[in-house]
Amino acid sequence: MCPMRFLLVFFSAVLAAYIAWKSVPTSSEPTQDMFSDDDSSIKKQESNIIKMAQAGFWGFVDMASGKYLWRNLNQIKQDSKVKSS
Repeated sequence: MCPMRFLLVFFSAVLAAYIAWKSVPTSSEPTQDMFSDDDSSIKKQESNIIKMAQAGFWGFVDMASGKYLWRNLNQIKQDSKVKSS
């Protein structure tokens, strides 16, 4: 049993957590009243939760396959090319 694999798993988890934390969009929209009794606002909140869960699932799949990291690395390369031009 190689102890180096524990370090690899640890650093992979730290890197994945950092990328996930940095990629969470921050909303600058004013927050709505959480105590409103409208049925439409409750349904809207439920649909937002479902959309967030779906996005989280596919984000997990992309991170597990390496697609997420590859896409972000390509984006960083493109951004550095634009800045250097």
